[in-house]
Amino acid sequence: MNVRTVAARAGVSTATVSRVLNGKEVVTEATREKVLAVVKELGYAPHQAARSLAARRTDTIGVVLPDLHGEFYSELLRGLSLAARREGFHLLVSGSHSDRGEVQALLGALRGRVDALVLMFPDVDPRVLSAPLLGVPVVLLDCSVPGQPFHSLGIDNRGGAAAVVRHLVGLGHRRIVFLGGPKGNLDAEERRRGFLAAVAEAGAEVKATVLPGDFSERAGHAAGARIAARRPRPTAVFAANDAMALGCLQALREAAVAVPEEISLVGFDDIPAARHVQPPLTTVRVPIAELGELAIARALEGVRQEPTTRGREERLPVTLVERASCAPQREQKPRPERGADGSQPTRRRRT
Repeated sequence: MNVRTVAARAGVSTATVSRVLNGKEVVTEATREKVLAVVKELGYAPHQAARSLAARRTDTIGVVLPDLHGEFYSELLRGLSLAARREGFHLLVSGSHSDRGEVQALLGALRGRVDALVLMFPDVDPRVLSAPLLGVPVVLLDCSVPGQPFHSLGIDNRGGAAAVVRHLVGLGHRRIVFLGGPKGNLDAEERRRGFLAAVAEAGAEVKATVLPGDFSERAGHAAGARIAARRPRPTAVFAANDAMALGCLQALREAAVAVPEEISLVGFDDIPAARHVQPPLTTVRVPIAELGELAIARALEGVRQEPTTRGREERLPVTLVERASCAPQREQKPRPERGADGSQPTRRRRT
Protein backbone atom coordinates (compact mmCIF):
# COMPACT_ATOMS: atom_id res chain seq x y z
CA MET A 1 0.00 0.00 0.00
CA ASN A 2 1.20 3.47 -0.86
CA VAL A 3 0.01 7.05 -1.26
CA ARG A 4 -1.42 6.23 -4.71
CA THR A 5 -3.79 3.69 -3.14
CA VAL A 6 -5.06 6.31 -0.69
CA ALA A 7 -5.46 8.89 -3.47
CA ALA A 8 -7.40 6.48 -5.72
CA ARG A 9 -9.76 5.44 -2.90
CA ALA A 10 -10.38 9.08 -1.86
CA GLY A 11 -10.73 10.30 -5.47
CA VAL A 12 -8.00 12.95 -5.13
CA SER A 13 -4.47 13.42 -6.42
CA THR A 14 -1.39 12.08 -4.66
CA ALA A 15 -0.29 15.68 -4.14
CA THR A 16 -3.49 16.36 -2.19
CA VAL A 17 -2.88 13.30 0.02
CA SER A 18 0.65 14.51 0.71
CA ARG A 19 -0.62 17.96 1.64
CA VAL A 20 -3.08 16.49 4.11
CA LEU A 21 -0.52 14.17 5.69
CA ASN A 22 2.04 16.98 6.01
CA GLY A 23 -0.43 19.38 7.61
CA LYS A 24 -0.59 21.86 4.74
CA GLU A 25 -3.47 24.34 4.87
CA VAL A 26 -4.14 24.56 1.10
CA VAL A 27 -6.86 21.90 1.07
CA THR A 28 -10.49 22.28 2.09
CA GLU A 29 -11.75 20.84 5.35
CA ALA A 30 -14.06 18.46 3.49
CA THR A 31 -11.18 17.09 1.41
CA ARG A 32 -9.01 16.76 4.50
CA GLU A 33 -11.69 14.75 6.33
CA LYS A 34 -12.25 12.49 3.31
CA VAL A 35 -8.53 11.72 2.95
CA LEU A 36 -8.06 11.10 6.68
CA ALA A 37 -11.09 8.76 6.69
CA VAL A 38 -9.51 6.69 3.91
CA VAL A 39 -6.15 6.68 5.71
CA LYS A 40 -7.87 5.34 8.83
CA GLU A 41 -9.91 2.81 6.87
CA LEU A 42 -6.85 1.41 5.07
CA GLY A 43 -4.55 1.65 8.09
CA TYR A 44 -2.04 3.56 5.98
CA ALA A 45 1.17 4.75 7.71
CA PRO A 46 3.41 6.98 5.57
CA HIS A 47 7.09 6.05 5.48
CA GLN A 48 8.95 8.50 7.72
CA ALA A 49 12.01 8.72 5.48
CA ALA A 50 9.86 9.50 2.45
CA ARG A 51 7.97 12.18 4.38
CA SER A 52 11.23 13.70 5.50
CA LEU A 53 12.55 13.88 1.95
CA ALA A 54 9.35 15.46 0.71
CA ALA A 55 9.33 18.05 3.47
CA ARG A 56 13.12 18.46 3.40
CA ARG A 57 13.06 17.73 7.13
CA THR A 58 14.60 14.91 9.12
CA ASP A 59 12.99 15.72 12.51
CA THR A 60 16.47 15.17 13.96
CA ILE A 61 18.85 17.47 15.83
CA GLY A 62 22.58 16.79 15.88
CA VAL A 63 24.41 17.21 19.19
CA VAL A 64 28.21 17.32 19.45
CA LEU A 65 29.75 17.55 22.94
CA PRO A 66 33.39 17.46 24.09
CA ASP A 67 32.72 14.25 26.00
CA LEU A 68 29.84 11.96 26.93
CA HIS A 69 31.33 10.79 30.22
CA GLY A 70 30.57 12.33 33.61
CA GLU A 71 27.57 13.63 35.52
CA PHE A 72 27.62 17.07 33.90
CA TYR A 73 27.18 15.67 30.39
CA SER A 74 24.64 13.14 31.64
CA GLU A 75 22.48 15.95 33.04
CA LEU A 76 22.94 18.05 29.90
CA LEU A 77 21.89 15.15 27.67
CA ARG A 78 18.87 14.52 29.87
CA GLY A 79 17.68 18.08 29.28
CA LEU A 80 18.38 17.89 25.55
CA SER A 81 16.57 14.57 25.20
CA LEU A 82 13.49 15.59 27.21
CA ALA A 83 13.00 18.77 25.21
CA ALA A 84 13.56 17.08 21.83
CA ARG A 85 11.14 14.27 22.65
CA ARG A 86 8.43 16.74 23.67
CA GLU A 87 8.73 18.38 20.26
CA GLY A 88 8.74 15.11 18.32
CA PHE A 89 12.42 15.30 17.38
CA HIS A 90 15.21 12.76 17.66
CA LEU A 91 18.84 13.35 18.64
CA LEU A 92 22.04 12.24 16.96
CA VAL A 93 24.72 12.55 19.67
CA SER A 94 28.49 12.25 19.47
CA GLY A 95 31.58 13.28 21.42
CA SER A 96 34.42 15.23 19.82
CA HIS A 97 37.01 14.72 22.59
CA SER A 98 37.93 18.39 22.01
CA ASP A 99 39.80 17.45 18.84
CA ARG A 100 39.58 19.90 15.93
CA GLY A 101 39.90 17.20 13.28
CA GLU A 102 37.24 15.11 14.99
CA VAL A 103 34.92 18.13 15.13
CA GLN A 104 35.25 18.74 11.41
CA ALA A 105 34.70 15.06 10.61
CA LEU A 106 31.56 14.94 12.78
CA LEU A 107 30.11 18.06 11.21
CA GLY A 108 30.70 16.57 7.76
CA ALA A 109 28.99 13.32 8.78
CA LEU A 110 25.94 15.18 10.15
CA ARG A 111 25.47 17.39 7.09
CA GLY A 112 22.14 16.66 5.41
CA ARG A 113 21.05 14.33 8.24
CA VAL A 114 19.84 16.91 10.77
CA ASP A 115 17.59 19.97 10.84
CA ALA A 116 19.70 21.82 13.41
CA LEU A 117 22.89 21.48 15.45
CA VAL A 118 23.69 21.95 19.13
CA LEU A 119 27.46 22.24 19.52
CA MET A 120 29.67 22.52 22.59
CA PHE A 121 33.30 23.37 21.75
CA PRO A 122 34.87 25.10 24.80
CA ASP A 123 38.34 23.76 23.91
CA VAL A 124 38.25 23.96 20.10
CA ASP A 125 38.97 26.94 17.87
CA PRO A 126 35.45 28.11 16.93
CA ARG A 127 36.70 29.28 13.51
CA VAL A 128 36.13 25.73 12.28
CA LEU A 129 32.45 26.71 12.20
CA SER A 130 30.90 28.42 9.20
CA ALA A 131 27.20 29.12 8.78
CA PRO A 132 27.15 28.64 4.97
CA LEU A 133 29.10 25.41 5.32
CA LEU A 134 26.78 23.92 7.97
CA GLY A 135 23.59 25.10 6.28
CA VAL A 136 21.28 24.58 9.30
CA PRO A 137 20.45 26.57 12.44
CA VAL A 138 23.22 26.25 15.04
CA VAL A 139 23.14 26.74 18.82
CA LEU A 140 26.50 26.98 20.57
CA LEU A 141 27.02 26.07 24.21
CA ASP A 142 29.79 27.88 26.11
CA CYS A 143 31.37 29.50 23.06
CA SER A 144 30.60 32.09 20.42
CA VAL A 145 31.72 32.85 16.88
CA PRO A 146 31.75 36.58 16.04
CA GLY A 147 30.21 37.40 12.67
CA GLN A 148 28.22 34.16 12.45
CA PRO A 149 24.41 33.93 12.92
CA PHE A 150 24.66 31.36 15.70
CA HIS A 151 22.71 31.48 18.93
CA SER A 152 25.07 31.16 21.92
CA LEU A 153 24.04 29.87 25.35
CA GLY A 154 26.19 29.95 28.46
CA ILE A 155 26.13 30.56 32.19
CA ASP A 156 27.33 33.33 34.49
CA ASN A 157 30.68 31.74 35.33
CA ARG A 158 32.28 34.95 36.60
CA GLY A 159 29.35 35.81 38.83
CA GLY A 160 29.29 32.31 40.31
CA ALA A 161 33.02 32.35 41.09
CA ALA A 162 32.77 35.80 42.67
CA ALA A 163 29.90 34.59 44.87
CA VAL A 164 32.11 31.76 46.15
CA VAL A 165 34.91 34.16 47.09
CA ARG A 166 32.52 36.49 48.89
CA HIS A 167 31.08 33.54 50.81
CA LEU A 168 34.49 32.28 51.91
CA VAL A 169 35.75 35.75 52.85
CA GLY A 170 32.55 36.27 54.82
CA LEU A 171 33.40 33.12 56.79
CA GLY A 172 36.78 34.62 57.69
CA HIS A 173 38.97 32.76 55.20
CA ARG A 174 42.07 34.63 54.08
CA ARG A 175 44.20 31.88 52.48
CA ILE A 176 42.26 30.48 49.52
CA VAL A 177 43.38 28.10 46.78
CA PHE A 178 41.65 27.93 43.39
CA LEU A 179 41.87 24.70 41.38
CA GLY A 180 41.62 25.74 37.73
CA GLY A 181 40.32 23.90 34.69
CA PRO A 182 41.93 22.97 31.35
CA LYS A 183 43.74 25.63 29.35
CA GLY A 184 41.66 27.11 26.55
CA ASN A 185 38.37 26.08 28.19
CA LEU A 186 36.01 29.05 28.25
CA ASP A 187 34.19 28.00 31.44
CA ALA A 188 37.46 27.45 33.30
CA GLU A 189 38.89 30.77 32.18
CA GLU A 190 35.79 32.72 33.12
CA ARG A 191 35.68 31.09 36.58
CA ARG A 192 39.36 31.89 37.12
CA ARG A 193 38.81 35.51 36.15
CA GLY A 194 35.79 35.81 38.42
CA PHE A 195 37.80 34.32 41.29
CA LEU A 196 40.77 36.68 40.84
CA ALA A 197 38.58 39.75 40.43
CA ALA A 198 36.67 38.97 43.63
CA VAL A 199 39.92 38.32 45.53
CA ALA A 200 41.25 41.70 44.40
CA GLU A 201 38.06 43.37 45.60
CA ALA A 202 38.37 41.64 48.99
CA GLY A 203 41.64 43.44 49.75
CA ALA A 204 45.30 42.68 50.28
CA GLU A 205 44.70 40.56 53.38
CA VAL A 206 43.21 37.78 51.24
CA LYS A 207 45.98 35.62 49.78
CA ALA A 208 45.07 33.55 46.73
CA THR A 209 46.88 30.73 44.97
CA VAL A 210 45.89 29.21 41.62
CA LEU A 211 46.74 25.55 40.98
CA PRO A 212 46.35 23.89 37.55
CA GLY A 213 43.65 21.31 36.90
CA ASP A 214 41.70 19.68 34.09
CA PHE A 215 38.16 19.17 35.48
CA SER A 216 38.90 15.53 36.44
CA GLU A 217 38.69 13.85 39.84
CA ARG A 218 42.29 12.71 39.34
CA ALA A 219 43.51 16.30 39.05
CA GLY A 220 41.51 17.25 42.14
CA HIS A 221 43.00 14.36 44.09
CA ALA A 222 46.56 15.34 43.11
CA ALA A 223 45.92 18.95 44.11
CA GLY A 224 44.36 17.86 47.39
CA ALA A 225 47.45 15.84 48.30
CA ARG A 226 49.67 18.88 47.61
CA ILE A 227 47.40 21.13 49.68
CA ALA A 228 47.39 18.73 52.62
CA ALA A 229 51.20 18.80 52.73
CA ARG A 230 51.47 22.61 52.71
CA ARG A 231 52.62 24.57 55.75
CA PRO A 232 50.77 26.71 56.44
CA ARG A 233 47.84 25.18 54.64
CA PRO A 234 45.10 27.26 53.03
CA THR A 235 41.92 27.43 55.03
CA ALA A 236 39.68 27.13 51.96
CA VAL A 237 39.79 25.50 48.51
CA PHE A 238 37.60 26.46 45.57
CA ALA A 239 37.60 23.90 42.74
CA ALA A 240 36.47 25.05 39.29
CA ASN A 241 34.12 22.07 39.03
CA ASP A 242 32.58 19.46 41.32
CA ALA A 243 34.58 16.52 39.94
CA MET A 244 37.85 18.14 41.07
CA ALA A 245 36.28 19.11 44.39
CA LEU A 246 35.31 15.47 45.01
CA GLY A 247 38.83 14.28 44.15
CA CYS A 248 40.29 16.91 46.47
CA LEU A 249 37.93 15.85 49.25
CA GLN A 250 39.12 12.26 48.97
CA ALA A 251 42.80 13.29 49.12
CA LEU A 252 42.21 15.46 52.18
CA ARG A 253 40.38 12.60 53.88
CA GLU A 254 43.29 10.26 53.14
CA ALA A 255 45.67 12.81 54.70
CA ALA A 256 43.44 13.06 57.81
CA VAL A 257 42.63 16.71 57.06
CA ALA A 258 39.09 17.39 58.26
CA VAL A 259 36.58 19.15 56.00
CA PRO A 260 35.30 21.68 56.95
CA GLU A 261 36.99 21.87 60.37
CA GLU A 262 40.46 22.41 58.91
CA ILE A 263 39.76 23.27 55.28
CA SER A 264 36.51 24.49 53.73
CA LEU A 265 35.81 23.15 50.24
CA VAL A 266 33.65 24.51 47.39
CA GLY A 267 32.91 23.16 43.90
CA PHE A 268 31.04 24.38 40.80
CA ASP A 269 28.16 22.78 38.80
CA ASP A 270 26.11 21.03 41.54
CA ILE A 271 26.19 17.60 39.94
CA PRO A 272 24.00 15.03 41.76
CA ALA A 273 26.97 13.49 43.62
CA ALA A 274 27.70 16.85 45.30
CA ARG A 275 24.62 16.42 47.47
CA HIS A 276 25.41 12.91 48.63
CA VAL A 277 29.08 12.98 49.65
CA GLN A 278 30.09 13.50 53.27
CA PRO A 279 30.13 16.32 54.02
CA PRO A 280 27.68 17.50 51.35
CA LEU A 281 29.48 19.89 49.02
CA THR A 282 28.95 23.62 48.94
CA THR A 283 28.88 24.47 45.24
CA VAL A 284 27.55 26.75 42.52
CA ARG A 285 24.38 25.35 41.03
CA VAL A 286 24.35 25.43 37.24
CA PRO A 287 20.96 24.72 35.61
CA ILE A 288 22.50 21.94 33.53
CA ALA A 289 19.35 20.16 32.34
CA GLU A 290 17.62 23.51 31.77
CA LEU A 291 20.56 24.58 29.60
CA GLY A 292 19.95 21.53 27.40
CA GLU A 293 16.23 22.22 27.18
CA LEU A 294 16.82 25.85 26.22
CA ALA A 295 19.33 24.78 23.57
CA ILE A 296 16.67 22.61 21.89
CA ALA A 297 14.13 25.43 22.09
CA ARG A 298 16.51 27.87 20.41
CA ALA A 299 17.48 25.30 17.76
CA LEU A 300 13.83 24.70 16.87
CA GLU A 301 13.20 28.44 16.65
CA GLY A 302 15.75 28.42 13.86
CA VAL A 303 14.14 25.41 12.18
CA ARG A 304 10.65 26.92 12.23
CA GLN A 305 11.54 30.53 11.41
CA GLU A 306 13.77 32.45 9.03
CA PRO A 307 17.44 32.38 10.13
CA THR A 308 18.59 35.48 12.02
CA THR A 309 21.18 37.70 10.40
CA ARG A 310 23.25 38.03 13.57
CA GLY A 311 23.98 35.81 16.51
CA ARG A 312 22.45 36.29 19.94
CA GLU A 313 23.96 35.45 23.29
CA GLU A 314 22.15 34.36 26.45
CA ARG A 315 23.67 33.77 29.87
CA LEU A 316 21.78 31.74 32.47
CA PRO A 317 22.13 32.76 36.13
CA VAL A 318 23.78 30.47 38.67
CA THR A 319 23.19 30.06 42.41
CA LEU A 320 25.53 29.44 45.34
CA VAL A 321 24.29 26.44 47.32
CA GLU A 322 25.60 26.40 50.90
CA ARG A 323 26.14 22.95 52.39
CA ALA A 324 28.24 21.39 55.14
CA SER A 325 31.66 21.45 53.42
CA CYS A 326 32.24 25.07 54.51
CA ALA A 327 32.63 26.51 57.99
CA PRO A 328 34.01 29.67 59.60
CA GLN A 329 37.80 29.83 59.54
CA ARG A 330 39.61 28.49 62.58
CA GLU A 331 43.21 28.92 63.58
CA GLN A 332 45.20 25.85 62.58
CA LYS A 333 47.07 24.27 65.45
CA PRO A 334 50.62 23.16 64.58
CA ARG A 335 50.95 19.40 64.43
CA PRO A 336 53.82 17.75 66.34
CA GLU A 337 56.85 16.90 64.24
CA ARG A 338 57.32 13.25 63.42
CA GLY A 339 60.42 11.13 63.12
CA ALA A 340 61.60 9.51 59.91
CA ASP A 341 59.59 6.39 60.77
CA GLY A 342 56.44 8.45 61.32
CA SER A 343 56.54 8.18 65.12
CA GLN A 344 56.20 11.18 67.38
CA PRO A 345 59.41 12.14 69.25
CA THR A 346 59.47 11.40 72.98
CA ARG A 347 59.81 14.25 75.41
CA ARG A 348 62.57 14.16 78.04
CA ARG A 349 61.31 14.48 81.55
CA ARG A 350 62.79 17.09 83.78
CA THR A 351 64.65 15.72 86.81
